[in-house]
Amino acid sequence: MIQSRTIPTVLLFSIIATFLFSNESIGLNLFIFEILYLSYLIFRKEVSFKTVNQITCFFGFLLSSVFVVLTNSSYSILVNFIALVVFVGIIIFPESRSLLNSVGLSFYALYRSPIEFINRISILNFKGRSLGKVFKGFGIYVLPIVIVFFFVSLYRISNPFFNNIVGEGILAINEFFSSLFVNFDLALIFTFIISAIISCFVLIRSANYWIIDKDNLSQDVQFRIRWKQKGVFGIVDLKKELRSAIFLFVLLNIVLLVLNCIDIYWVWFNFEWQGQYLKQFVHEGTYLLILSILISIVLVLYYFRNNLNFYPRNNILKVLCYLWLIQNGILAISVGIRNYRYIEYFSLAYKRIGVVIFLILVLYGLYTVLVKVYKRKSSYYLLRKNAYFLFVILLSSSFVNWDKIIVKYNFSHAENSFLHLDYLASLSDQVLPGLGKSLNEIKALDVIQKKKFPFEQQYMTPEKYFDLISKRSEEFKKNWEAKGILSWNLPDHLAYKKLRQ
Repeated sequence: MIQSRTIPTVLLFSIIATFLFSNESIGLNLFIFEILYLSYLIFRKEVSFKTVNQITCFFGFLLSSVFVVLTNSSYSILVNFIALVVFVGIIIFPESRSLLNSVGLSFYALYRSPIEFINRISILNFKGRSLGKVFKGFGIYVLPIVIVFFFVSLYRISNPFFNNIVGEGILAINEFFSSLFVNFDLALIFTFIISAIISCFVLIRSANYWIIDKDNLSQDVQFRIRWKQKGVFGIVDLKKELRSAIFLFVLLNIVLLVLNCIDIYWVWFNFEWQGQYLKQFVHEGTYLLILSILISIVLVLYYFRNNLNFYPRNNILKVLCYLWLIQNGILAISVGIRNYRYIEYFSLAYKRIGVVIFLILVLYGLYTVLVKVYKRKSSYYLLRKNAYFLFVILLSSSFVNWDKIIVKYNFSHAENSFLHLDYLASLSDQVLPGLGKSLNEIKALDVIQKKKFPFEQQYMTPEKYFDLISKRSEEFKKNWEAKGILSWNLPDHLAYKKLRQ
């Protein structure tokens, strides 16, 4: 049950958030709000630092808030929201061992907490009666009003004189309400509503005990359960299932071995670029990798789900499984080399950076699957470890200003790699100083580009690029000067200083 002091606390945080974010961009205001929230939790002794997950989530959330001010990218803001979701889940159930369960608890709270808040308000007394009863008292008039409106609509259709009278009345009512709400700031009201929902979410934190019980009962290690296994076609013993698994993994390893040999020969050591686009070259390998990894995990989880882990003659299957996972790792490296070739000839972009991060996650995921088989770990262990690693990778990558890296790399490699002006012109305002090359510089690079990359597709001309960046720079300076201190962030501040010079 919500404590009585929670209601004014939620309202106070809602008002503070409305003041910080109304008519402001995300920046210093987010950091201030989240520092106030963390300070409140520490003062109330609702934060503990007894487990690795608790420490990671607290400092991860704190750092993500700092990263928003330091990098201020859409990605860092998204990661900050993810960190908040995970952190609230840990506050709900501090002993949680799996961040996935923390996320589940958090999303349940996001749905349930505003309802709990409204329920608590409804039992407050107003002139000796609860607010809920007061609202119910007004509710008895809703149906008669609806019926009256229905008949008024019918009479307006049937009688033009009545229609004119009612029409004038409706016009007068509209003018009355328009004058009544003329000074109301709808954006402010909307900001307050969103702030109230978020405040309910982070302060009330309704718990889902089914998820908590599930986390408490889950184990990292698998245990032998003595029962007859049921296969796809009926009851089969472990020996038959083992034969089926060995046969399957032998064939899978042979197929993947052929594919890896081709990739090693062609992609690793004998690749020659002949002026073609490499988008499909990378994407095919990435899609294949995703499919292969998913199949690998599903197959391993299926065959090592129960007592086959403890069968004394399963060594051959384990060796085949190890080979299968290692070969998937080689496939991941091949995709990484494909991506490297793509960057080498077509420069950096978000998706190419995303492929690198994805491959790091894949390699770690394959490692945890291998550990699961070798040490007889459970599926819970697999999900727990990968969720934690994903959280750390998201936090780490959100600290990097990828836009600046992309701009710096692409211009410095423009004599050898394709310089996509259309893409560069779409990057954030904080890299406008790096994008603002002189027209002569862009024209000189354009001459080199046309010789090395004679593509049929038409891209942005140097003149159009120069005009676009110049206009964006002027608009950015005006917008930045009009912003308040609450919208302040480091990269935009530095960009403004450079553009002013």
